[in-house]
Amino acid sequence: MLIFSTLISISSNSWLGCWIGLEINLLSFIPLISNSNNLLSTEASLKYFLTQSIASINFLFSILLKMILLKNFEMNYFLSIMMNSSMLMKMGSAPFHFWFPNIIEGLSWFNNFLLMTWQKITPMIILSYYFNKNFLFIIIMMNVIIGALGGLNQTSLRKLMAFSSINNLGWMISAIMISENLWMFYLFMYSFMISIMCFMFYMLNMFFINQLFINNMNSLIKINLLINFLSLGGLPPFIGFFPKWIIINFLIMNQLYFLIFIMIMMSLIVLFFYIRIIYSIFMFNYLKMKWFKIFIKNNKISLINIFSFFSITGMIFSTFMYL
Repeated sequence: MLIFSTLISISSNSWLGCWIGLEINLLSFIPLISNSNNLLSTEASLKYFLTQSIASINFLFSILLKMILLKNFEMNYFLSIMMNSSMLMKMGSAPFHFWFPNIIEGLSWFNNFLLMTWQKITPMIILSYYFNKNFLFIIIMMNVIIGALGGLNQTSLRKLMAFSSINNLGWMISAIMISENLWMFYLFMYSFMISIMCFMFYMLNMFFINQLFINNMNSLIKINLLINFLSLGGLPPFIGFFPKWIIINFLIMNQLYFLIFIMIMMSLIVLFFYIRIIYSIFMFNYLKMKWFKIFIKNNKISLINIFSFFSITGMIFSTFMYL
């Protein structure tokens, strides 16, 4: 139902069809949330339902107003902001991001992955149909700034991923303003990196930063964590930088220097709090409990090794393509 509802929305040729797809999407995601054994999952599903409902009502109201006031230009400008806002609220973008870290805290890693990747597809496509350029520039700046500063004092890995997702959302919105193909490429790359992170945390059963320190972790797992964190942050030799590089090029061609300056500066802050985690894992000699061992089945670890290898070498291959 979740996949089907997204397909309804993005292949619909009327606003009402888009709205119906969004509603089905909401009602199919809630059982997924409340299914997990977490104590916070019920609260998360209720919060998710409320925020998405408000955004849907706002969207429907805007559609109806647009049908009535088709000719009025000033009203159209206002309506474009209204519709954009409801879509931004649906995907947890700043300044409507307050529900996002709270809900992510109550989800399992798999649901986290869905919320950070799949659930952003529909609102993003609908946003691209009818966007207000000046409004979205402000939103992009807010996203990258809040995503960077919000993650600074977090101890929960899920909240850290949430703020990282908000930061990446800024890049994604700028990608969809450039072209839909670029956005699809960025989303694919981002989904790839997030899937590795969520898979690793799920396997190690980790939810907080301090859990990374106590473990008798295999050095190979630590190196994989390092590679994937840096790739997610967008550091040049890794594959995560490649889509950002293309976006930077396009924004410079359009002479949006101030916007790109803020985006790059905020990416540095995101990298800072990623590196802080990795540094602690690598450098500090923490408590090692003899009885506390992590065993991971070989086929899973080899899968992660392959992905990490792709993260490093992908950038080199893509550079050749670029040249």
